[in-house]
Amino acid sequence: MEMLAVVVLAVFTAGYVVLAGADLGVGMLLPVLGRGPAERRVVIASFAPFFLGNEVWLVAVAGVMAGAFPGLEHDLLAGLFPLFAVLLVAWVVRDMGLWLRGRVDAAAWRGGCDAAIVAGSWGLALVLASLLGTVLAGDPAGGLNAGSVLGLPLAGVFALHGAGFARMRCTGAVLERARRFPARYGVTAVVLAGVVAAAGARLPLEGAAAPGTGLAVTAVMTAVLLPLLLAAQALVWWTFRGRVDSPSYL
Repeated sequence: MEMLAVVVLAVFTAGYVVLAGADLGVGMLLPVLGRGPAERRVVIASFAPFFLGNEVWLVAVAGVMAGAFPGLEHDLLAGLFPLFAVLLVAWVVRDMGLWLRGRVDAAAWRGGCDAAIVAGSWGLALVLASLLGTVLAGDPAGGLNAGSVLGLPLAGVFALHGAGFARMRCTGAVLERARRFPARYGVTAVVLAGVVAAAGARLPLEGAAAPGTGLAVTAVMTAVLLPLLLAAQALVWWTFRGRVDSPSYL
């Protein structure tokens, strides 16, 4: 049962990093891909149907960790609190920029929201890169270590991942700018999933698992929710499988 919980945690974590990593990458490159307000709305429209669903995977990661590995959750939050605090702030800033951008028809307002999207996306990418680097370096419960800095170049992979996603979703001038990056969505997805798997193998899971009842409840809930989450994700991707050439609701 414990091994099943480990696999489930890895699947949810890789799912978030790969799927939401594309949103973050596009946000990081927003000023490069979109040269004006109209183009930037199209760039945002490329991931608008996906970003909320992608964030559900992070909620699932937190739920599985709390239910199956409460000891690990406590150790990570205690040891890496500064990173998790920055992650939360960056998440709020990025989503605030996305939701509020279209609420006021003023150039200064839209510019401020674009800056929030870019800053929040970079913040999230850098924090995720630092978290993965810290875990890869070993003993994340002990706090920040050399891996926190050594993992930062991984943020560049998120940017390339976003460029690869834009190549699949955009048209016209935005597509041509995305093609300037040596990126393929499938390749960067494999790289990110591989980093997550390597980091997961370094987690101190021994003695961190919940008692049998906690693991059983987590396993049952996962068996019910994971197929629904996968089906919903597949439906969204199928529904919005075409390229975008016009703004969305954001």
